[in-house]
Amino acid sequence: MLDGYHILTLTHRNATLETIGKLVVEDGASPLLNGLKDRFDWEEMLYLATCNRVVFLFYSRQDVAENIAYELVSNIRPDLSAGEIETIGGQMRLLHGADAVRHWLEVAASMDSLVIGEREIIRQLREAYDRNHEAGLTGDHLRLLMRFTIETAKEIYSRTAIGQKAVSVVALAFAAMQNTAADRNSRILLVGAGQTNTLFAKFLAKSGYKNITVFNRTLKNAQTLAAALQGRAMPLDALQHYSEGFDCLVVCTGATQAVVTTDMYQHLLQGSTSKKVVVDLSVPNNVDKRIVSDFPVQFIEIEGLKTIAGENLAHREKERQKAEAIITERLNTFRGQWHERQVERALSHIPDEVRAVKEKAIYQVYSKQFAKLDPQAQSLVLEMMGYMEKKCVAIPIKTMKGMAKRE
Repeated sequence: MLDGYHILTLTHRNATLETIGKLVVEDGASPLLNGLKDRFDWEEMLYLATCNRVVFLFYSRQDVAENIAYELVSNIRPDLSAGEIETIGGQMRLLHGADAVRHWLEVAASMDSLVIGEREIIRQLREAYDRNHEAGLTGDHLRLLMRFTIETAKEIYSRTAIGQKAVSVVALAFAAMQNTAADRNSRILLVGAGQTNTLFAKFLAKSGYKNITVFNRTLKNAQTLAAALQGRAMPLDALQHYSEGFDCLVVCTGATQAVVTTDMYQHLLQGSTSKKVVVDLSVPNNVDKRIVSDFPVQFIEIEGLKTIAGENLAHREKERQKAEAIITERLNTFRGQWHERQVERALSHIPDEVRAVKEKAIYQVYSKQFAKLDPQAQSLVLEMMGYMEKKCVAIPIKTMKGMAKRE
């Protein structure tokens, strides 16, 4: 059965993005994740964080306590108050078995995203799985589910129109920026050279923006992105000393606190009083929110893009029912695949044991009789025994797989 699969998740549907950001585990924090796995005695786990959700997918055949969300939050953020832990834990969803698998498939198909039909989630899932696998967190159960998940997502995109007219969060942010910074000579500061800003940079390049300066903690990455934009690259610590002014500031780094403070922003203005565009695509925010109230600024953040995203849902909502039907169909298929895999694992010792019996018969029990045979007869015996070995291995496996399918 699929009872061993479980999900703990916090999404944009029941929490603000600021709250979700409090559960974001910074890159390289595999010791924390391994600690959680050991703490809760999970056999396997996979941690996923996107711009609008955090997910803890885990496999455990033990009963899962209904208050596990509160324990999880307190282990990740022991610095939070009891009230904050109570609030965040209460906003998390706990799903078991087939419900957990169904939700995971819906996430992969972008049916539960801020913008339905956003294919970017498939890449995010793959990369999250690779990171968790390298950290030793995943095993055979999640490997099987992950392979099936990618196949299902691709099938949904090919059999429905859920991905048509899709507008990603990055595209929405870029469109909002263009409303104010339409001049292709606008001075743009791009803070961070990760995947999100790389996607944003593609829109900039396609639209002909040239006056771009990229800041990043790793200068090499900044240089790579700047080269694609025909812009300049600088280390992140140079941002606080930058004095050439700007029209648009785009920020997205892996930091969990404000990278652009009010003092830094004041310096970046260099005395300018004109309205600027600030795009913060980080979760949690990397731009101090006091900047919005203290300065004339068009502030664009993921939280504010929810309303815009809602205008793009109508077309994709029509395809949701088709996608749900596919998931129901595929869920039944996964049950069968999972059962077959368990049979394979349970009977994995049989080939070695049958081979050992064959070799003992030839080289020990009947070794004298075998030695008296001429080479041609010995070859025939070995061929016959090899045939019997394969059949003896296949029969129980085939029988058990057939029983699993009937269940």
